[in-house]
Amino acid sequence: MVRFKHRYLLCEIVSEDPRCRQCIDERAVGAAAKEAVARTHGDYGLACCSISFTVKYLNAYTGIVLLRCRKDFYRLLWSALPFITYLENRNQRYSCFFNTLHVGGTIRTCQKFLVQYNRKQLLLLLHNCTSEEERQSIQKSLLSCCLKEVEEEQSQSGDEEDDCAETD
Repeated sequence: MVRFKHRYLLCEIVSEDPRCRQCIDERAVGAAAKEAVARTHGDYGLACCSISFTVKYLNAYTGIVLLRCRKDFYRLLWSALPFITYLENRNQRYSCFFNTLHVGGTIRTCQKFLVQYNRKQLLLLLHNCTSEEERQSIQKSLLSCCLKEVEEEQSQSGDEEDDCAETD
């Protein structure tokens, strides 16, 4: 059997009103992407991109979307994304545009890029603080998030070690 290779496009939905991102679902993003491909590349482009096109991940709070399509036709989808000017959900239109952050061969590479991207965004947020109180609150929240993750990992690894000791 032949394995079909895919490409993953990591995109960010940028809108003026951040509340509108919470109303968006995967079907709306997929329909808007297919419509943009049909407008820019016609029936041929739509047929090529629709073969294995899926929305693999959508985070409504951050506006991050992961789109998957065939490797041979990802450029058609990539070139059509700037023509998405709105997303429609429940008969309401939300004006927005897609910012392509990364194109990868696996979901894992896109996840690694997203971690680096979020770190850079947090550093920019930290540098743009206007007062010392804001800076301290952001640093405190960052440290508290990091400490919780480390504590959870340590507690999970400690539980696994206890489980292994009991079974031996």
